[in-house]
This record gives sequence, structure tokens and C-alpha cells, in this order.
Amino acid sequence: MNGPVRRGDLFDRADGARRFTGPTTGDERHMLIDVLRAQRSTLRLKCSGLGPELSLRSVEPSTLSLLGLIRHLADMERRWFRQVLAGQDASPLFSSTADPDGDFEGATDDPQVVTAAWEAWRTEVAFAEQFVADAPGLDIQGEDSWRGTVSLRWVLIHMIEEYARHNGHADLLRERIDGAIGL
Repeated sequence: MNGPVRRGDLFDRADGARRFTGPTTGDERHMLIDVLRAQRSTLRLKCSGLGPELSLRSVEPSTLSLLGLIRHLADMERRWFRQVLAGQDASPLFSSTADPDGDFEGATDDPQVVTAAWEAWRTEVAFAEQFVADAPGLDIQGEDSWRGTVSLRWVLIHMIEEYARHNGHADLLRERIDGAIGL
């Protein structure tokens, strides 16, 4: 490269194109599903090729780590799709009333912890994808102790926001681990 380059120009355009290939017009349901799929793919990509390094914390005193994000997002998938919308008795997997930050604080470099986090995340994403595919429409509702009555539409938008915010964290965390940017 010759001369100054914008940081954003270092991003792998081909890879980004594979994540964001969904519709830009048309049916709301398909657009929401595809944007959430792309956000989930971004998290997976930001964490690709890493093992125990996923547990590396950002900066003291923060407990933020890529592994913590995986565990947190598994709990969020579980909460919104299983518990709130499907009405299942599904307690969080990584946090609790006694340990509300267990998703981040329990994110250690133990390979079994890493494997369990990925398995939980994949399981919860698969459940959510099937739930959405089977739902008769975006207006189905569930009851949440925090927000009250919520629709599937709201949950999809909220999950897109949740992933997008945390994928920004993941950008910085991944760069700290191995200098990778633009994944």
C-alpha cells in the first residue's frame, strides 16, 4: 500500500459480502431474519481461529472478553426466544440472580468452558432460528418481566441491536488478541 489508508479500507470486502447478502427491499420478516443472521455470523467470524485466547479480558477492571460475549449472547438468545416467546421454563445458562455477571466472570481459558460456551450458543441460535421459522407471524407475543408484552418483531430488532453493539466490542477485543481487524 502506498500512502495513508482509511482503517475501514483494510476490511476484507469479499468476506463481508458473504455475511451481508440478504434482501435490501421486500418482506420485513426476511430482512430481519437475514440481518440477525449476519450479526450472528459476524460474532462467529470475530472469534474464529481462537481457543483459550477467547477469555482474554479487555482492560482492568472490566471482565469483558470474547468468550464472555459468546456466553452472554447464548443467555440472551435463550431468554428472548425460549423463555419469553416460547414460554419455556429456561433459566440462564451462565448467569443467575446470585451471580448476575457469571456470563463474563466465568469466562475462563479452560478448554471445556470454551467448548461449553460454543455448544450453548449454537444450541440457542438453532432453537431461535427454528422458532422464528415456525412462527405464524411477527406479531406473536410473549411476556417479559422487564419489558412486559413483546412481539417477535420487537425481539428480532432487539437481538439485532444486542449483537451489533457487542460486535463492536468484539472488534476491539479481537484486535487486542492478535491484531486482526476487519474480520
